[in-house]
Parts: sequence; C-alpha cells; structure tokens
Amino acid sequence: MTENTVKTRVMLLFGGRSGEHMISCATASAVMAAIDRERFEVVPVGITLEGQWVPALDDPQHYALKDGEGAFVEAQGTQVAFLAGTNRLVEFSASNPEVFKDLGEVDVVFPLLHGPFGEDGTIQGLLDTADVRYVGCGLTASAAGMDKHLTKTIIQQAGIPVGRWELITDRQWLQDREGCLERIKALGEVVFVKPNRAGSSVGITRVADFTQLEAAVEEARRHDPRVIVEAATPGRELECGVLEFLDGPRASAVGEITVSGADFYDFETKYQDPDAVSLSIPADIPEGVRMRLQEAAVKVFDALGCEGLSRVDFFYNEETDELSLNEINTMPGFTPFSMYPTMWQQQGLSYPELVTHLIDMALTRRVGLR
Repeated sequence: MTENTVKTRVMLLFGGRSGEHMISCATASAVMAAIDRERFEVVPVGITLEGQWVPALDDPQHYALKDGEGAFVEAQGTQVAFLAGTNRLVEFSASNPEVFKDLGEVDVVFPLLHGPFGEDGTIQGLLDTADVRYVGCGLTASAAGMDKHLTKTIIQQAGIPVGRWELITDRQWLQDREGCLERIKALGEVVFVKPNRAGSSVGITRVADFTQLEAAVEEARRHDPRVIVEAATPGRELECGVLEFLDGPRASAVGEITVSGADFYDFETKYQDPDAVSLSIPADIPEGVRMRLQEAAVKVFDALGCEGLSRVDFFYNEETDELSLNEINTMPGFTPFSMYPTMWQQQGLSYPELVTHLIDMALTRRVGLR
C-alpha cells in the first residue's frame, strides 16, 4: 500500500449500557491489537454505561481485562454522534452542541457490543437509519437472536428441536406470581432461570430447590423484566461458529465446553476462573454428529436471517443421539481466546484474518433494507 492510498475508516464501537460493558471493552482491546493498520484507519468510539457516545483511546492495553477485572468507558468533556441521516461523525461539547468538530465519514462500523442496547438490534437500526454499513447481523436477526423466547419459537418452527421453556413476562409475574411458579415447576426438578435478553451468563441461576425459585426469578428480573426458564437438558454442550462468505454461510469446527467445580458455565467461570473451563476443539464426537450439527448451525443462521457471524450452541444427548438448540449469539465472545475465533483458527483462519474478513463482508452489503 502506498502512502497516498486511502484507508478504509472503521469505527470500533464498544462499551454500552448492558451488564456486559467490560466484556465489550475487552473485545475492543483485542480487535484494536489485531486489526490490519495497513488497510484500516481505526476510529474508536466508546459508549458509557449512561449511553453517551464519546471519543475513545486507540490503546488496546487500556481496555484489556486484567486479573479478571475489566475497564469501563468513561464520560469525556465531549461526545460524538452521526449527523442525522449520514455516515459523517462529529464531536461536540454537551454544553455547546451548536459548535462541533467534523471527524469525517465512517466507511464501516464494527459494533463490539454485547447484550441489550448493542447486540439486540437497537444499534443496528440506528446505523441503518444513518446509512452506515456495519459488521454482523441486521436489525431483525439481532433482535430475534437476543430474545431467547423468540429464538426458540422461530427455530422450533424451522424444524430444529429445542428444549422445553416458559416465558415469564413482567405483567404475568406481577399479577399472577403463583401461576408463574406452577408453570415453572412443571418443567422438571432442575431449571435454569435467565434474563430473556442478556448474554455472557449474566443473571442466570440454576435452581434445583424450588424454595429458591422466586429469588432466582427476581435476580433475572434485575437484568430484564422478561424472564425465560428452561428445563435442564441432558447432554454435552457443543458449539459451532457460522461465518458468512460471498457464496453463503459456512460452519466452523465444532467445539465443546466442559466445566469442573461449578454447576454450569456461569459468569464467574467464564471470565474469572478460566482454570475451571476446558475447551475442546475439535470436539470428540462422531463424524456424522459433527456434520449434522454443522448443518443445523447453518440452518439456524439462515432461519433467523443472520449476516456476518454467529455462534450456535447445542446440546447433544449421546443416549438418544439427539441434538437440540441451546441458543444463538449474534455477537459471540470475540477475544482471541473466545470459542468463536478459536473454532475458526482450527479451520485455518487466524484472528487478524477473521477481523479483516468480517469488515470486508460488511463493505459488500448495501445500506438500509437488504
């Protein structure tokens, strides 16, 4: 590349208002370190916990996880925003918003956001309105993929088995708590109580004693007024990455997560006690099961209308030889050591190459409805 070649301007958008703020910052740290600086000009923008968009440091170490502790996007004296209906970014002072600095046009946004207000279609809709291209799934797929109840409903309709579940809405819980508890108890002796629209195992409780059930629902409700309760599904936890190419989506190697010293793959195990987790890539499963799972992962990707990337998680019951959907993540964990990039590394695609591929795919898409 010559000095006169114009680089593609990539906004890395991270932080956000969800409980996964520091995980998003850690993801941004990894992408900042890996992105091809010969091809791409990085425009880092952070979103504070209060929802302010602010200029961020282009410093991977600043946002990295250190000893299990993460960084946060801090409010600045200035904020940034897109000019209405354009891909032009401006910086301004909240005390004097009429005066702003032109930061130039953004070619593509890489939303490194997890959870509500980032992975759930809200940011995607905003970027669609601004006619800005972006990495990953669009508004509808992002919203459906974040909503566990909607995901299961759609995937079940597509003919892919899912476990039994109950959705507890805010109104149902406030008006008929006993009825909700009875519905949950009908799922079985062990259930998992989860916020319906959250990720990274935030707010999840495994309940094997129904005297703890109300507390578990209240804990999930701290993160989302809509709570999903899932029956315990026997089997091994297998995961498969799906990545979009010009000729369609392809499935990665299949990985398996095994946990020791914990009841399930919770937040602390996932991010603060890595020694308790074992990742096996490729998973030790029969070839026929691998092929079925990869086909099912791509089918889930297509059924939800996904784009760019997703990680699809399944349970595999060896006794019955059955696969059932656990969940889909439209913005999966994306540090170099996360399952999704590691599964693609097994297929020969390095982390920097994966970052470049996702940006290139986003640049091929039209803006707005597609």
